[in-house]
Amino acid sequence: MQKSAIAKGAPLRYFSKSGDEKVRDRQVLVGLIGAGIQLSRTPTLHETEARRQGVDLKYDLIDLDLMGPTDLAQLIAQKRDQGYAGLNVTYPCKIEALSLMDVLSESARAVGAINTIVFKEGKAFGHNTDCWGFATSFRAKMAHVAKDRVLLVGAGGAGAAVGHALADCGVSELFIHDVEPDRAIALTSRIMQNSPNIKVSAVKTVAAGIAAGIDGLVNATPMGMAKLPGSPVPRRLLDAQLWVADIIYFPLETKLLKEAGQVGCTLLSGSGMAVFQAVRAFSLFTGLTPDVVEMVKTFESFG
Repeated sequence: MQKSAIAKGAPLRYFSKSGDEKVRDRQVLVGLIGAGIQLSRTPTLHETEARRQGVDLKYDLIDLDLMGPTDLAQLIAQKRDQGYAGLNVTYPCKIEALSLMDVLSESARAVGAINTIVFKEGKAFGHNTDCWGFATSFRAKMAHVAKDRVLLVGAGGAGAAVGHALADCGVSELFIHDVEPDRAIALTSRIMQNSPNIKVSAVKTVAAGIAAGIDGLVNATPMGMAKLPGSPVPRRLLDAQLWVADIIYFPLETKLLKEAGQVGCTLLSGSGMAVFQAVRAFSLFTGLTPDVVEMVKTFESFG
């Protein structure tokens, strides 16, 4: 990717001393919009780090599965009017929310999806911290693996972020599969537009992608979540020579990772992406610099 603009992004924001005092003088209200999110660890990550820094932060779960038919634009506007500092958005809202923003960050515009909204001066600013989060986790844990050819399963909002992150991490050839072929094709075009040095192609099936001779694969679909059990990759297609990554973290051991581990694959769970996307989101919400080590400890304390 040109100048690594997407995954690395801009440095974390730093507020002046007066800005720090302002955020500590009031309650910071944020939340997560998504479906089936009751097991999310994100609220505890943010609230624990806020307490450590002397900030009164309340993080709400806004679970679409527990609500009636909901208009996302109205819901976001409602939270803005209620004084929220910002919101995270997750499945299935990351692409839809993009068009509802007043201002987009460079990464959000390039990826074509957002997961973080900041309300400021009456406007909604859309950011993508997923891309940086996955890339940071991948570089930290998978630096030793081959990554010439990789299969990405899922081309939705999370898949778009992961696809751009993989390009930024040096993948030479990327294969993308999605149950909606047009979505995979669209993401293929977007990644090549932003990263002309990578070869990207859509494949009709997971089997076709693996048959292409890949080094590893990433699940960026919601399949494997507690509310959507299962695996997008049949066990018979897994081989010990592959590395396998999953962006889901509740449960931490998805069916895909469990079966891949039994076969002997090198594994990357969704914990790293979960923590690192939260690190950047916390900075955007509060203007404070989070302690990454402490946030990792908080995540690991869940067991």
